[in-house]
Amino acid sequence: MTLLRIDNLKTWLRSGGKLVKAVDGISFHIDRGETFCLVGESGSGKSVTALSVIQLLPREISSHPDGRILFDYRHDDGRVERVEMLTLSEERKREIRGARIAMIFQEPMTSLNPVFTVGDQIIEALQLHNPGMGYEEARQRAIEALEQVQIPDAARRVEEYPHRLSGGQRQRVMIAMAMACEPDLLIADEPTTALDVTVQAEILRLMKRLQRRCGTSILFITHDFGVVSQMADRLAVMRKGKIVEEGPLREVLGAPSHPYTRQLLAALPENLPRPSLPQPPAGEQKPLIDVRGLQVHFPIRKGVLRRTVDHVRAVDGIDLQIPEGQILALVGESGCGKTTLGRSILRLIDPTGGSIRFEGREIGGLSRRELRPFRRRMQIVFQDPVSSLNPRLTVARTLMEPMAVHGIGESNEERLERARRTLEQVQLDPDYVWRYPHEFSGGQRQRIGIARALVLDPRFIVCDEVTSALDVSVQAEILQLLLELRRERNLTLLFITHNIGVVEYVSDEMAVMYGGRIVERGPTAEVCANPQHQYTRRLLAAVPRVKL
Repeated sequence: MTLLRIDNLKTWLRSGGKLVKAVDGISFHIDRGETFCLVGESGSGKSVTALSVIQLLPREISSHPDGRILFDYRHDDGRVERVEMLTLSEERKREIRGARIAMIFQEPMTSLNPVFTVGDQIIEALQLHNPGMGYEEARQRAIEALEQVQIPDAARRVEEYPHRLSGGQRQRVMIAMAMACEPDLLIADEPTTALDVTVQAEILRLMKRLQRRCGTSILFITHDFGVVSQMADRLAVMRKGKIVEEGPLREVLGAPSHPYTRQLLAALPENLPRPSLPQPPAGEQKPLIDVRGLQVHFPIRKGVLRRTVDHVRAVDGIDLQIPEGQILALVGESGCGKTTLGRSILRLIDPTGGSIRFEGREIGGLSRRELRPFRRRMQIVFQDPVSSLNPRLTVARTLMEPMAVHGIGESNEERLERARRTLEQVQLDPDYVWRYPHEFSGGQRQRIGIARALVLDPRFIVCDEVTSALDVSVQAEILQLLLELRRERNLTLLFITHNIGVVEYVSDEMAVMYGGRIVERGPTAEVCANPQHQYTRRLLAAVPRVKL
């Protein structure tokens, strides 16, 4: 039986005097108890579709010139009424939102109110839709809701504020809040994108378990085909506001009919062709980076006098060698110390102890002035290109300033020409040097970040989660670009990530990090095929893969 039917929906947005056809004539339906996945890249219209269904788009910038959103509204007495969401009064929409249609947003920290406890926020939702419910009853229901999403010690956690919970726990609170009123339709907008792979696996299992228990239908929005493979009964692929393909899971993934669907599936790391490189014999591979017993401890201070009472051992005695021309993937979950290790190797964070040798020279104890000659040969590409690029500088100045600092080029004209050549190397138009960061897409900004590292002609680059925020096709382009640059320049890369699919595609070796230590290391193919450590096995088992 159909719960939600969308017919020829159009959602147009007004922005800066322009009209954007964000959703342009789409139709689909969701049956009771099923999971329908809406798949597509950034800007395809997935989230706007979801916000149109629940009617949360600001009226002053949005309009629906055509289409219908038909929803079977269940009254408290059990009577079912088919309503048209686009023409309902605001009062009736408020009755439906939260009670019959609930939504889980991508980023729980911006969705939860930081000044109220998680319990108060669930209680508010319950009492809003159940005016006769008393505070104590609502509080008990809130505790039960937290227990259902497996928050430990729910009776105590109900008094916690959002900032005191981990990312996975905050997302569970969002699910508890959404499910507290037992909605008929749950809209989940990229609910696991920001989570570690093991936490993601737990959240997906939890959603399926709650769905079976409550009979809830789910509209699941994602760009991850591995998640789609685990969750979907049916799916639709969106591109530029239109649905280009729709059907049962096995049909669409097993035999995609539209070129765009085939293109997205071909861009998955496991489906990308990997260029082969001649490997020198093991005895001839000299370590470019040689780390011994590296420690980075951060002090924990308490009391009025801020005395040090303990330390956070972010990096706790690590040995790591990276041969010249190789790519080592550093894998682990949030908080394991990956980024701290990468930055300490570059001496962007001063180590507490241990040795760091680069090109055979000890750099662990060098002063800032003594480090300067090494800086141009050791570079980093950051995870978020938006925050790592100065919005006030053109691409030309972004690329030319590091060259000037390190004495590269005899004149600005020579440095400008080098900047243009480097943009060509990262497959961008050389004339882009006169643009500002806000004029580029996420993938283009990441290419500029790579270009900024390359203009100094480094030998070693730390790539810190450089593809985690990118769509699958853009991710594929960046990975192929890095492999090509490695081949051309004999670059050595430390590739920090939590995406096992990316690890399998891009790296020669992998090291698994847990609790500030490396628990397993070896050739990538061997570790993935036959993991020895229990944590590595758990990490690999949690990876969502496309299965038919």
